[in-house]
Amino acid sequence: MLKTILSVSGKPGLYQLISSGKNMVIVESLVDGKKIPIHARDKVVSLGDISIYTETDDTPLKDILISIKQKENGGKASINTSAKPEELKKYFLEILPDFDRDRVYPTDIKKIIGWYNILINANIDFEQVEEKTEEEVESAE
Repeated sequence: MLKTILSVSGKPGLYQLISSGKNMVIVESLVDGKKIPIHARDKVVSLGDISIYTETDDTPLKDILISIKQKENGGKASINTSAKPEELKKYFLEILPDFDRDRVYPTDIKKIIGWYNILINANIDFEQVEEKTEEEVESAE
């Protein structure tokens, strides 16, 4: 499910992929439901492609979102994104104890918490297992 949820550079919030064309995609805001075109020149990142640095390896964003959901019992994050950097790091330590403190910044933590809250408000099931497309299955063989 996170593969179709997009972050667009320069635009607040998250967007769900609706359709794609030759030089653009149509997305719908998870915050207000407005549909907008995103052109090839815009920087777009799928949440399914994001991972967070840890001391040993990278942890997929999906695993971190699931950890937050378990900590918050399925509700919104108990910490505000405007909290002090020390508070954000303390909260994130509870979610991902071995995150790399040198490469994961408070702004990254704010963004993850904000994304989590948007996904919860939009009732997006980010725990859902992604189905492999036919193309991905054929390339794996």
